Amino acid sequence: PDLLDEAAGGIDTRFAGARQLFASLKNVFLRLPDHVQVYPAHGAGSACGKALGALPATTVGYERSSAWWAPYLRNNDEQGFIDELLEGQPDAHAYFARMKRQNKAGPAVLGHPLAPLPELQGSDIADEVRSGEKIIVDTRHHSEVHDGTVEGAVNVPGIDKAASYIAWVFDPESDTADLVVLAEDQEKAEDFRNHFIRVGVDETVGYVTSFEGLPTTSPEVLAQDKLEGFSYDMLLDLRNKTEHADGHIPGSVQLSGGRVLWNLDQLPDADATIVTYCQSGVRNSVAGSALRRKGYNIVELEDSYLGWLDHTNK
Repeated sequence: PDLLDEAAGGIDTRFAGARQLFASLKNVFLRLPDHVQVYPAHGAGSACGKALGALPATTVGYERSSAWWAPYLRNNDEQGFIDELLEGQPDAHAYFARMKRQNKAGPAVLGHPLAPLPELQGSDIADEVRSGEKIIVDTRHHSEVHDGTVEGAVNVPGIDKAASYIAWVFDPESDTADLVVLAEDQEKAEDFRNHFIRVGVDETVGYVTSFEGLPTTSPEVLAQDKLEGFSYDMLLDLRNKTEHADGHIPGSVQLSGGRVLWNLDQLPDADATIVTYCQSGVRNSVAGSALRRKGYNIVELEDSYLGWLDHTNK
């Protein structure tokens, strides 16, 4: 199924796409010899499908005998294949819709090589940070961010999912701010910049190596043993709907981190208190930072759902 289409609102295209996939497997793929090697277009953990395989390469013969879909093809069971394929698909990140439009129209031409990112001084950009004209992208682990970060900063912790996370917290179609990366040095900052470009976020203008001269703040974090007596207006589960279905904190509402900024109408007023959690805390810090920047009173549940499980099982 085309998750880009789903994010853009064309949900019914998933059924046509599933039928097309069944036909492709039956009429094209399985007619190839068993020895033909196959290399995946997506790796394990990709947001573009559920339970994508981790094998770096496979063969037609292996897939014919061992793939999850093999029994459906042997029995010519198209409907069973469709039902299994579409059940439990991950939430389509909202930025997929923008990417679909950009891919169709063609991305911005940035030139090659890209210009080196300049190092900026906090004291020179402090006023722009306060006004929201510049956004600091804090690339540290969420535990470090909890000890203190820059006002209005968004958290993109580490390079592995930098492309996805920056697109969760920054929308170039509606945001006019410039991005400034907090990183150890120019090389690491440019690595983040290059990952951001992969998802059409081209607004990185420089980097800083410290908070010096910048306004700082500490995100509010709620200990597990304080949750029961804490007063809040919403308990928000930022995980995917399949994770929520597998188990969640009672009373929580599910809205995945990759969709939350595009569905603010599902949240209470900005002056309300929202306690947020994910599975371990990473996505919580990412989405929580974006919501704080939008003016929401966000309180992150320490260690998120895994911490809650551990606390309740003691």
